[in-house]
Amino acid sequence: VQLQACGGGLVQPGDSLRLSCAASGPTFTSTAMGWFRRKPGKEREFVATVDWNGRPYYADFVKGRFTIFRDNSKNTASLDMASLEPEDTAIYYCAAGLAGGPEKTLYPYWGQGTQVTVSS
Repeated sequence: VQLQACGGGLVQPGDSLRLSCAASGPTFTSTAMGWFRRKPGKEREFVATVDWNGRPYYADFVKGRFTIFRDNSKNTASLDMASLEPEDTAIYYCAAGLAGGPEKTLYPYWGQGTQVTVSS
């Protein structure tokens, strides 16, 4: 599975942004898709994941602001982010694995990352 993430950019606090991840490969529909992020100087952390059946799971800090979903007909997984805060500034990565969850080790496939900057 090859992954291509896009949609990052510079936004103001309170704005919304959609990140998308396009996947190639015959096994997309049987994989879980996840989003992780890495803040400057920090470890990569879990944001959200959606299993092959569309069931989402979120990190606690999301607090209802983010929505992850997938479109198996288009081989895409997206992350809608609302009420963005400066603390959300990070490089966001999409990832794919047979078993979804919050652990990075569950995802053998990673996209290249897309920068999200939240600043006034």
